[in-house]
Amino acid sequence: MNEKLNLQIEAALSLEISEERKAILQVLIDYMKQKRKNEAPIRLNFICTHNSRRSQFSQIWAQTAADYFQIPAQCYSGGVEVTACNERAVDSLERFGFLISKRGHSNPIYITFHTQDARPILVFSKLFDDPVNPHSSFAAVMTCDHADENCPFIPGAEARIPVRYEDPKAFDDTPLEAEKYDERSLQIASEMFYVFSRIGLN
Repeated sequence: MNEKLNLQIEAALSLEISEERKAILQVLIDYMKQKRKNEAPIRLNFICTHNSRRSQFSQIWAQTAADYFQIPAQCYSGGVEVTACNERAVDSLERFGFLISKRGHSNPIYITFHTQDARPILVFSKLFDDPVNPHSSFAAVMTCDHADENCPFIPGAEARIPVRYEDPKAFDDTPLEAEKYDERSLQIASEMFYVFSRIGLN
């Protein structure tokens, strides 16, 4: 990890997580621990309606945490509608120290690295069953209430785990926009690092 991102990871690791949130996250931890016990692949598909903000944050931070703790997990994201990854979310990730390049226009692909020699994380808006996503033996992690409530069945998912986050979209085009995107990103980072820190423990 580069120095800037390392500082953000340290901040995420030191952020306090409430007991209520820990109980929500424990379901995801238990799922992943069982996969490791069975020596089965860990595949997580983070799902939100537009796959533009919270699910993208979740995929990127989860994959970063998995690599940080050397947990062999594959993290994905998707939605129920295709839009585009929101540029405000991309700007926040860049402020945190991720290395990002952009390809395309209407629904661009953001090629994202947490270190220069890491495998790239491809960030773009897509359906949860897009060809790049797993179609069996994965956990569907529902990151927004709309997708969780309106998409009751995810084909191929062997577990459905709600881990909902507030949408920073509410602060678009306000003086608090950058602050609130970074706040949500840091919360998700903190929780994903907490989750992966628990996987190697009994």
